[in-house]
Amino acid sequence: MHHVSPQPQNLAESPPSLLWRLGLTLSPNRIAALIVAGFVILGLMPFIKLGLVVNGLIFGSVIALGAIGLTLVYGILKLGNFAHGDYMAFGAYVAFFIVDGVLPRIGIEGAGLGPFTFGFPVLIALPLSAIVVALGAIALDLVIYRRLRDRGASTAILMMASLGVAIAIRGLVQLIWTGDTQHYPRESRQVYHLPMDVRIPPDGVFVAVVAVILVVGVYVLLTYTKMGKAMRATSDNPSLALVTGINTKHVVWWTWGIGGALAAVAGVLLAVVQAQLLPIMGWKFLIPLFAAVILGGIGSPYGALIGALIVGVSMEVSTQWINPSYKPAVAFAIMIGVLLARPRGIFGESQ
Repeated sequence: MHHVSPQPQNLAESPPSLLWRLGLTLSPNRIAALIVAGFVILGLMPFIKLGLVVNGLIFGSVIALGAIGLTLVYGILKLGNFAHGDYMAFGAYVAFFIVDGVLPRIGIEGAGLGPFTFGFPVLIALPLSAIVVALGAIALDLVIYRRLRDRGASTAILMMASLGVAIAIRGLVQLIWTGDTQHYPRESRQVYHLPMDVRIPPDGVFVAVVAVILVVGVYVLLTYTKMGKAMRATSDNPSLALVTGINTKHVVWWTWGIGGALAAVAGVLLAVVQAQLLPIMGWKFLIPLFAAVILGGIGSPYGALIGALIVGVSMEVSTQWINPSYKPAVAFAIMIGVLLARPRGIFGESQ
């Protein structure tokens, strides 16, 4: 989480300024980075299809939900969770189980809700999936990560443990649902035609709206609630937060729960956008997630949002010149480029 938040003794203070909220302190380096990015965007606009930019923003909103959860976990626990992508996949499959297996038994089924390809069952399964994955993430922390932390395990050991968790979750998904392609019940729908040859599928509008609502919810939580302020204080200085009366164990549980819930929603939305579910969908999504987190500044949820939108647009726009199968390579190139030029991210704090 961003490391310019108030100290624990200031938790009762009024909400921070807009610049702090966005994590965009106007240092000379950041001003220069924004100016360069602005000129690059303006220079490329005549050669870029606006429809790809719109699709990239929709795709970036899905990345944002996963990236914010990933960076929240890092901000509190300093753990780069390799299992986060598989949390997304597991959430998508839990929703599929509810939509395809549970709800039809009580007479709730169908597709083509209004202008959308999916039906009302997906709207029911979405929050239920988020709850299941959130509880699962907390349980995994209690069973695995907390025990390793209590034994003084290094960050490298914790990351290797998360890699093992990722493989285990993927294996569980394949064991239950096989490795075949699945999809939510859906009906074909017409896309919205806008000027400049922009075509927006109704599902894309739904995805963007859900993402905006959840991002605003995270912002409100971190800025205005007691738990959000406790999370920021724990991120800044866990030891000081503990001695000032903050229950850091509860903070850790909330962090895992929020991260897991956001991952589950991102997984369901990704399955809606891609119209299919695969056990490896979360693992393949891991590079864009880390690219967004690194680009925005590791530990900054607001930086992760901006980084996700940049990565999403870059990946989609790249298909105008390269094969779409190389989109993950674009995210990887962005991640490596940022690490070489500014290891702490565009909006990360300088050492």
